[in-house]
Amino acid sequence: MGKSVLILGGSSDISIALAHKLASDGYNIQFVVRDITAIKRIERDIELRYGVNVKSFYFDVLDMESIDLFLDELPCLPIIVISAVGFLEREISIKDDIEIVRKVIDTNFTGPALFLEAAARRLSKLKTQTAVIGISSVAGDRGRNKNYWYGAAKSGLTSSLSAMRQKYYKSNLHVMTVCLGFVNTKMTEGLDLPKLLISSPEDTADLILHSLKKKRNIVYNWKWFVVMTIIKCIPEKIFKRLSF
Repeated sequence: MGKSVLILGGSSDISIALAHKLASDGYNIQFVVRDITAIKRIERDIELRYGVNVKSFYFDVLDMESIDLFLDELPCLPIIVISAVGFLEREISIKDDIEIVRKVIDTNFTGPALFLEAAARRLSKLKTQTAVIGISSVAGDRGRNKNYWYGAAKSGLTSSLSAMRQKYYKSNLHVMTVCLGFVNTKMTEGLDLPKLLISSPEDTADLILHSLKKKRNIVYNWKWFVVMTIIKCIPEKIFKRLSF
């Protein structure tokens, strides 16, 4: 498939925006999804628009024991692997439900981290320039009661990507962490969010790809960089009393 990109969580709005922009730059696309049928229309649209090859593969990131087998059976190894997997659940509904807590943690941290590490092991051995990109969240920068487990999981993903960056520093593999704020997607639909801090999937895709070309390590939307810089400076004895 020539130069190709694999996108885990390929049916998300951000993934589809990324796929369009990468395809317009000549990259072949490998979507990794749980619903092959739902992605077929998008697959055909991208192929017709940009004249690239687009393939979709079924995989559930919660099936962590099968990650190595899945990667080994791909028809070709991509040079860029992106994880755009995410699961957000209202904290009030998971308070006493250990199964949902486990799903939040495994979908946002354990599964993507293991998948990206398995991909990194393979890509780091190539002589060409390669990259793994993990889409994390500003929610992982500081724990908050309102998104307790989601924030904890994203903090774990951010930390694992930092460790991965050290591990593969001497190889041709670039490891990039994307810390997103609010994006107008299906996952945030119906939430009461501040309009000034909401980004579109297309703007988010532009930010990610521009940052990749610049080989940045950690990426923030500039508005969220300011917000999180302020939040992280608040002393813990004050922060614990806040309710935002």
